[in-house]
Amino acid sequence: MAKSLLIITRQAPWAGPSAREALDIALAGGAFDLPIGLLFLDDGVFQLVRHQQSAALQQKDLTANLQALPLFGIESLYASSRSLDERGLHTEALSLPVQSLDDTALSALIDQYDQVITL
Repeated sequence: MAKSLLIITRQAPWAGPSAREALDIALAGGAFDLPIGLLFLDDGVFQLVRHQQSAALQQKDLTANLQALPLFGIESLYASSRSLDERGLHTEALSLPVQSLDDTALSALIDQYDQVITL
């Protein structure tokens, strides 16, 4: 049986390659039918903001990668409610449906997965 994998992405989409690498790992794992969850934490929640203007920062847009997640069977998407609140973001305004979790629920979520990768 395949081990489950939780990928925690903590970087804003324009802060370097970590955000793209987290999505690439998720998509690769999804292609092999691994049970994968993706948690957006800290500035990682900015990856979920609609209508990003990445070209202004000479960055590649992550929207296509994010929209491909369900196509690869990755539907377990989570965001820290504290991270969203601290950045003035609301789940209904995000580009993907995510389950917003408080700190206690985040700890329980992490315990559910066999492997955890943080980027």
